[in-house]
Amino acid sequence: MSQNKFHIALSPDRTSLKLTGDFTLAALDRPLVKANAELVQYAKQTDLSWDLREIRQLDYAGAVMLWQAWGEKRPDMLYLRDEQARMFDRLQNIPPIPDKRRSNLFLPVSTLGKKFFTVLDHVRGIIGLSGQVTLDCLYLLTHPARIPFREISATLYRAGAQALGITAVVGFLIGIVLSYLSSEQLHMFGADIYIVNILGMSIIRELGPMLAAILVAGRSGSAMTAQLGVMRVTEELDALTVMGIPYSLRLILPKIIGLGIAMPLIVLWTSAIALLGGIMAADLQIGLSYHYAITSLPGAVPVANLWLALAKGIVCGMTIALIACHFGLRIKPNTESLGEGTTLSVVISITSVIIIDAIFAVIFSDVGIQIAG
Repeated sequence: MSQNKFHIALSPDRTSLKLTGDFTLAALDRPLVKANAELVQYAKQTDLSWDLREIRQLDYAGAVMLWQAWGEKRPDMLYLRDEQARMFDRLQNIPPIPDKRRSNLFLPVSTLGKKFFTVLDHVRGIIGLSGQVTLDCLYLLTHPARIPFREISATLYRAGAQALGITAVVGFLIGIVLSYLSSEQLHMFGADIYIVNILGMSIIRELGPMLAAILVAGRSGSAMTAQLGVMRVTEELDALTVMGIPYSLRLILPKIIGLGIAMPLIVLWTSAIALLGGIMAADLQIGLSYHYAITSLPGAVPVANLWLALAKGIVCGMTIALIACHFGLRIKPNTESLGEGTTLSVVISITSVIIIDAIFAVIFSDVGIQIAG
């Protein structure tokens, strides 16, 4: 077979096959199918010797074509140059393509089982981290001079003071929306004055703590996870361990205590701004006076609801910080793990906040609610 760039010649006695020219992708582009079929036919002759020493250029496209024509094994009689031999050695050492997985009828069960054990592993890690934090608290009770006040104050500033802006905006808008929708319905039945009861109970008891916790979980929780993750990637946590400084005492405990202190204050702030937005919307919508709304609010909302909201804030704040630190410590030294861990931290934190709110609603269902006799 004769071409412009390569040549396949069979000896007159039909015992030797000599390849010359260029066996490259460019040379084999158009006549590739025909050349491959011819080589496959020659490869069926087991007593045929192959001489590749006079090939001018051989790239991996030509080598793969020859390798496949030989049935992915060298002929018994093969003459090569050293660089050609190294090329076929690499092809010989390529691992085989794995067989296609067979359909598994129990795949959903096995997948669910793996997810279950993954969840158990995270629960075990969070419980272990909680135990370590408890031991650190007991240590600080006996060594008050080592309390990390500076780290706690830094957490208060970052997670508390810097979150006031976004919580105020969201709370104000939620108060306006809730007041607008409620006042329209109440006005139809001539019950305009009860807008204070609806705003007070819904915002102080439920929406205020929930909004604050979700915003803090998305803002501060992700920042804590990313911070610890970057410290894990840059081996700063290992450096602290080598220097004998427990990072749970200097990094994790201040975040949990700081967010536990900041969350109740953020809940108060968010609830107050949301009530302000709701009262303003009620004044514009149905003409409810500010004086009446403010004076009737203590009678419409028992003070137990405020204490319940503050308790939710403390529990949610410490839970968010604990989950964020847990996932931050599990970051692996790569960028994909950092993004995945931060996302998972936010999702688990928000889910935990909703679960905590449901638990509080069930346990304290008779607290702070006035039931008509």
